[in-house]
Amino acid sequence: MPYYYMGFDPTYFLVLIGAVICLIASARVKSTYQKYSQYRSMSGMTGAQAADRILRSAGIYDVTIQHVSGNLTDHYNPSKKTLNLSDSVYGSTSVAAVGVAAHECGHAIQHQQGYAPLHLRTAIVPVANIGSVLAWPLILIGLFFSRNTGSLLINIGILCFSLAVLFQLVTLPVEFNASSRALRILGEQGILSESEIPYTRKVLSAAALTYVASAAASILQLLRLVLLFGGRSRDD
Repeated sequence: MPYYYMGFDPTYFLVLIGAVICLIASARVKSTYQKYSQYRSMSGMTGAQAADRILRSAGIYDVTIQHVSGNLTDHYNPSKKTLNLSDSVYGSTSVAAVGVAAHECGHAIQHQQGYAPLHLRTAIVPVANIGSVLAWPLILIGLFFSRNTGSLLINIGILCFSLAVLFQLVTLPVEFNASSRALRILGEQGILSESEIPYTRKVLSAAALTYVASAAASILQLLRLVLLFGGRSRDD
């Protein structure tokens, strides 16, 4: 009998594990950023100034640098070609802020150079969003239908959730590559000194772990769906 017919659902531990992993990763990136946001870069450049210099040195003149509200809400929008820097990055001269700004520039450079994983991630965004929205409704509706129809709806729901997991996995090489580019460029252009690069590396590594945590949590949730509903047709 599937777990969802029982009073106790042991697979829920998978969700709890994923949540704990994400909380730990989030706390780490916040504490790491807070620590190194106290270290002013020797160049005295703000995140916005560093981003402008990096983009221009890469021959990118059609990307607009924008100031957005929030804390660590920085992102590059490939469709609008905007590099959005948050309150804690845009005007800050810390090694943490400069590192985050350079990371987002890494995405812009990926876009310019046709980096395949970035284009793949951009391409699957619409289906991943639809999949994450439809997954649970399809699964829950499928529970109320007969064996064949219900199993079909549940399987489609699991497939939809798998698309969201795929997006998380494709995101990993995109983020790691952007950080790698950022660290190399910051050193090559002298925006950060040799002694400052390790600090920025710690910030970007902590940020990268949040993506790893999200991917791990999504995989655990997918595993839970398979355990809960994968054998439904055999048990009906």
